[in-house]
Amino acid sequence: MPLPLIALFIAAFAFGTTEFVIAGVLPQVAEGLGVTIPTAGYLVSGYAIGIAIGGPLLTLVTARLSRKTLLLGLIVVFCAGQAACALAPDFASMLSLRVAVAVAHGAYFGVAMVVAVSLVREDQRGMAVALILAGLTVSGIVGVPAGTAIGNVWGWRSTFWAMFMLGIVAMIAMIALLPRTAGSSAPSTGLLSEVKVLGRQQVWTSLILMLMLMLGQFVPYTYIAPLLQQVTGLDAGLVPWVLALNGIGATLGVFIGGKLSDARLMPSLITMLILQGCVLAAIYLVSPYPLPMIAALTVWGGVNFAIGTPIQTRILSWTADAPNLASSLIPSGFNIGIAFAAFAGATMLNAGYSYRSLPLLGVAAMIVATVTALSSYLAEQRAGIAPPQPVGVAV
Repeated sequence: MPLPLIALFIAAFAFGTTEFVIAGVLPQVAEGLGVTIPTAGYLVSGYAIGIAIGGPLLTLVTARLSRKTLLLGLIVVFCAGQAACALAPDFASMLSLRVAVAVAHGAYFGVAMVVAVSLVREDQRGMAVALILAGLTVSGIVGVPAGTAIGNVWGWRSTFWAMFMLGIVAMIAMIALLPRTAGSSAPSTGLLSEVKVLGRQQVWTSLILMLMLMLGQFVPYTYIAPLLQQVTGLDAGLVPWVLALNGIGATLGVFIGGKLSDARLMPSLITMLILQGCVLAAIYLVSPYPLPMIAALTVWGGVNFAIGTPIQTRILSWTADAPNLASSLIPSGFNIGIAFAAFAGATMLNAGYSYRSLPLLGVAAMIVATVTALSSYLAEQRAGIAPPQPVGVAV
């Protein structure tokens, strides 16, 4: 893989860590800011909404800006945001700062995906997407457990100072590894063309799949720390290790998904959606039992990200002739799902449902996703059309 992909991977790792580490320190953040755990869960929703709404808008506004300049600017926002979160005096300011960082996050992944795909051959697109996604999954193995452990030992504010330092490392990597030719701006095909490609059924059905996938993943994951402590009975010190195993499964899954995306994409995707529903049902059943629960969460991480890669590859393939808006809607679609998932989880908990019940909503979401994917694939087969040819992206 080209060296610029390594730089994009490191920055993706930084953004992924700060997005997901909040789940590992959620009880401490809630106590420190004087709110309940379900209320603190809105920090997840707020971040996701920032990505979903602010990310696409910022991507469109900066469409003619140098890609390298934009990517570096987004990392600067990341660093400033982490320092500010570490100093946040109350919940309202913390929420506002998280949303600001999230806007940069959404724009980053929209731009990074287009640049990554443009750097490789057509038959390597799935693996290029997988490498960027691996930044998110490796954050689950290294960043999230480390950030959670730091929060447990030195307090949750130290977690955000560690994120600040991680951002500095990502910035240095991008300066060193992104070539000058990555400074060219992405070509614009016009706003109307960008919007029209969203009407292709392969695109909007994939966005539905994103929503369902995030319900299955983040309704339980947002509250994974209290779920493991109160239902499974694990000590708080063991939670980072469970998150690490989940991240290992996710990293393996993202590359498996990349391979499948370059081969039989839709049949593989449909099979994995069915498997994910079964895994979520298993999590519900084994949640009171530590060893089976840990095993189920590891498999769950793998299937989650094995599904995410082909969904994103499918969108990038079917919008290759007008990629800017569609690529920004990839993180947007995922994070609308994350926001809705965190809200749905908080609603269930506030209504009196237990932490154990959360995976059951994911089972229902996977049923909807499987029906949607199968219907989309059959319609595509009947139409007998191929994805469009990509426009050139100067990188």
